[in-house]
Amino acid sequence: MPLPFLTADRAFDATDDVALPFDDHDHWRRPYRPGPWRVVAAALLLLLASFVLLAAMIIAFAGALSGATVCLVVAAVGIAVALRLLRMGAWVSRHGVRRVGLLLTKTVPWNQITAVRTVQQPVRWLGLPRTVQGQALVVARRQGEPIQLLTDHNADFLSRGEAFDRAADTVEAWGDEYRGV
Repeated sequence: MPLPFLTADRAFDATDDVALPFDDHDHWRRPYRPGPWRVVAAALLLLLASFVLLAAMIIAFAGALSGATVCLVVAAVGIAVALRLLRMGAWVSRHGVRRVGLLLTKTVPWNQITAVRTVQQPVRWLGLPRTVQGQALVVARRQGEPIQLLTDHNADFLSRGEAFDRAADTVEAWGDEYRGV
């Protein structure tokens, strides 16, 4: 079963200099692969959910259906969180840029964006409250606060500076193409 949110687009394996090598720009695409920290966290959540499902089965065979139901709900929440973890990040299409978080998704159309740029600033380390000096890809909007799309210290790019630069350049290219620059 293919999982399209895990697969990277062919732009990462291409050696040509085309910034937007996709045939259909209407589909939302993540311009980078999910990082190892994000994949490991999701895999551990799925492993935990499998143990909870096994416990639900044992509890159901023992005759305590209310306990089995609670275990099923806990496992379903764990699976949903793991899938959402894998989906988190920046997505681009012809329509705009989308920042998918664990609980909130924010979409900004290209015509509402004034600039997409990489800046040096304090960034959160792996999404935790601790901040370190790093790079962030920031989207400046016409109205409202700027949106921080990517950082070089998040779960996708920690210790992968080259991948962050490539992803930031790709998002900036999408912005240049569709903002009319």
